[in-house]
Amino acid sequence: MPHAAAKLRLILILAGCLAANASALAQGPWHYQNKADAPQGAIGQRQLLRGGPLPGYFQPVQVSAPAGSLVSIAADGDYTEPQRDKLLAGMLIGQVYRLKIGAIPNHEGAEIFPTVEVIDRLYPPPGQAARFPIPIVLTQEELNFAIDGRYVLRVIYIEDPKAAPTLRNAPSEQSYYELAPGQDAMEAADRLGRPVAILRMGSRVPMPDEDQGRFLFQQPPVLLFETPTAVARTTGLEQPLEAPPQLGRPSRNFLRVPASKLR
Repeated sequence: MPHAAAKLRLILILAGCLAANASALAQGPWHYQNKADAPQGAIGQRQLLRGGPLPGYFQPVQVSAPAGSLVSIAADGDYTEPQRDKLLAGMLIGQVYRLKIGAIPNHEGAEIFPTVEVIDRLYPPPGQAARFPIPIVLTQEELNFAIDGRYVLRVIYIEDPKAAPTLRNAPSEQSYYELAPGQDAMEAADRLGRPVAILRMGSRVPMPDEDQGRFLFQQPPVLLFETPTAVARTTGLEQPLEAPPQLGRPSRNFLRVPASKLR
């Protein structure tokens, strides 16, 4: 039965190939899909294809700059009124937002135009989204790099609580890791936790004859939030705030139940 023997050898060869592939996958990932050098917006749009409560959600993001800096975001054909030191805005997942940083310490007259791409959302208590934004802290060193013509890329991620270092940062600080040449920031952030946003910053400035819609990524909708007042944890639970809209409709605000009624 030479034909049957040939089929048997073919099946054995295929089985050997599958076993080799399984072994390679176990060592992987060899083909990491979300690379940090992907076109801006590509990773966020790919996230939306996964479904879930992502489309139409305005994720609060707080961008902080060195003391004295002015921070604004592109909206409605122009930039918003500059905010001193920090800006709290709701950004759609999968969109790219253009910021403007001015009045940078030690760089009079210089302006930097970073971008923020939100690729995932947080899940705060109902009505408390503005109190738990994604923090993005622009350091003086990074702004200096951008003014000097260097390119800064940072992936902001939520730490894995089982592997997070036992360190406590000041509110104005943000821990970071510097990667060696050849390492991918998205892949490194994915190993450390859950990536939620990408900051890209360089010396790129708008040109007078440039298509402003393209430079501003067509100005996706944005919500501006007032910075919530600090709440003393010893006096009780925070009062609900207005929740960001979901799928273009207002979200429900859930009242907090007093601790006395839970007993």
